[in-house]
Formats: sequence, structure tokens, C-alpha cells
Amino acid sequence: MNAENMLRREEMALREKELFARDVRRTAEEYFETENAEVDVTRTPNGYSVCILLAAKRIRRLKNI
Repeated sequence: MNAENMLRREEMALREKELFARDVRRTAEEYFETENAEVDVTRTPNGYSVCILLAAKRIRRLKNI
């Protein structure tokens, strides 16, 4: 399914939410020492509200590539 069709839908399927949450957790672990990240996607009149909550023990040092 392409991105345009996804934006027209009212809700993300449960499997899609799980995949999105997994990607967010993986990205968050690159920047923070964390064990969990919660993701909530809600439809709003202007599109979507995406809320990401995580508890971080510390911010990781980032290295220049």
C-alpha cells in the first residue's frame, strides 16, 4: 500500500502499528538508553497525531561518521 492511500485511511491496522512501534524503539535505542517506547497514532481533523513516549536512563554519545 502506498503512502497516499495510508493517509486516506482512518486507522492503522494493528500489525502496522506494531511494525511502526518496533521501528521507533530501534531508532530510540540509537539515541537513548531505554528499554521501552510507547507509540500512539490518533486521527485528527488535520491528519494524525503521533505520540511517542519513552523513559530514558541516559542520552547516548553520538559519534560523527
